[in-house]
Amino acid sequence: MDGKRVLVVGGGTSGNAVTVLLRRAGIDVDLVEVRPDWNVRGSGITLQGNALRVLRDIGVWDEVRENGFGFDSLGLTAPDGTLLHVGEVLRAGGDDLPATLGMQRPVLQRILADAVRASGATVRLGTTAEILGQDGTSVTARLSDGTEGRYDLVVAADGLHSATRAALGIDAGPEPTGMAIWRVPAPRPDAVERSDLAHGGPCYIAGYTPTGTDTLYAYLVEPSRDRATIPPESYAKEMRRLSEGYGGAWDEIRDSITDSAQVNYTTFDRMLVEGPWHRGRAVLVGDAAHCCPPTMAQGAAMALEDAWVLSELLTSGSAWDEKLLTRYYERRLHRVRMVVDASVRIGQWQLDGVPGDVPGLMTATMTALKERP
Repeated sequence: MDGKRVLVVGGGTSGNAVTVLLRRAGIDVDLVEVRPDWNVRGSGITLQGNALRVLRDIGVWDEVRENGFGFDSLGLTAPDGTLLHVGEVLRAGGDDLPATLGMQRPVLQRILADAVRASGATVRLGTTAEILGQDGTSVTARLSDGTEGRYDLVVAADGLHSATRAALGIDAGPEPTGMAIWRVPAPRPDAVERSDLAHGGPCYIAGYTPTGTDTLYAYLVEPSRDRATIPPESYAKEMRRLSEGYGGAWDEIRDSITDSAQVNYTTFDRMLVEGPWHRGRAVLVGDAAHCCPPTMAQGAAMALEDAWVLSELLTSGSAWDEKLLTRYYERRLHRVRMVVDASVRIGQWQLDGVPGDVPGLMTATMTALKERP
C-alpha cells in the first residue's frame, strides 16, 4: 500500500468509514467535505446489527455502545398507545451485538469524525473537488481551495445528490416514493426501552427510538407534501398536530416538540445505480450509489457495508484496476437491491392500503443480511 493515495469526496457515514479503513492499511487519504461543520446535524439514527458489525471493525464500537441505546425487540401499538405485540429482532450482526441500537445522529458523526482525525487523514472542510481528468492509472482533481493533486483513486461519498456521480456521467438520481417523514429529538420517557411503531391514525407510521439514557427521536410518516407549502417556522406546530392522533409515550413526547429548528421534514426516495459504480479510477459508495426509504432502517448499514467491502478489496493486495472495482460492484449489487426493493415494498403496501407480510419480508431480509457482505 506504500505510495497509494486516495481522495474521498464527502465526510458522511460512508466517506468517514472508508477513510479510517484505508488509513489503517497505510494508504494516504485526503478527505474533503463541503460543509464547514462536517455535517454534524440531524435528530436520530437507527442502526441494525449489520451496521454495528462494521462500526466494530472500524474500531468505534465501544464508543458507539456507550453513547447509544441498544435493544433486541420491536413493539407494535395501537394509535392510542395500547401495546399489541412485542417481537424479538434478529441479531444481524451476530449474537455478540445488539439487534438494534439507536443514537443521536450528530453523536455518531462526531465519533466517526474523531476516528478520521485520529487516523492521520488530511481533512479539508468547506471544500469541494472537481475531477479534471484520468489517464488510466490515476485521477487529477482540483479542490475548491485552489490546490490540485493526483490520486490513485477517487471515492465519491458525496451523498444522494452526488455532484461527483453526475460529473462522471452516471445518469441516476433519487426518485420519490410518495411518502415523507417528520423527525425530532426528544427526552426519553422512562417507559421507552425499544422502538415502538403504531400503524394507522393520521399517519402511516408513528414511531420512536431511544437514542441514549435520556434521549430518543420520534418520527411520523405521512403522504409526501411540497415542502414549499410548509413554512419552516411551523414545523413544530405541524408535527404536534399530527402527533395528537397518538397516545402512550406520545403524550410526553408531544409536549417537548416546541422548537421548529429541531424538526426535520424529508421525503422518502429510492435509487440504485444500475451498471458499474465506477468510471475509471473514480468509484461511488453509500448514498451516491443507492438509497432507500427508512422502513427497514438499513440506509446507514448499506453505506457502511459499501465502505467495508471496498476497503477490503483495495487492501487485499490485488491491482487497483477495472477488475477490482467491478468485483466491488458485483459483491454489493444483489444485497443492496434486496434492501432497496424490500424497503420500497413495505412503504408501497402502506400507500396502497394492502396488508402485506411486513414481518415475513423483514425476517427474510435480515436473515440474509446476517451473512457478511
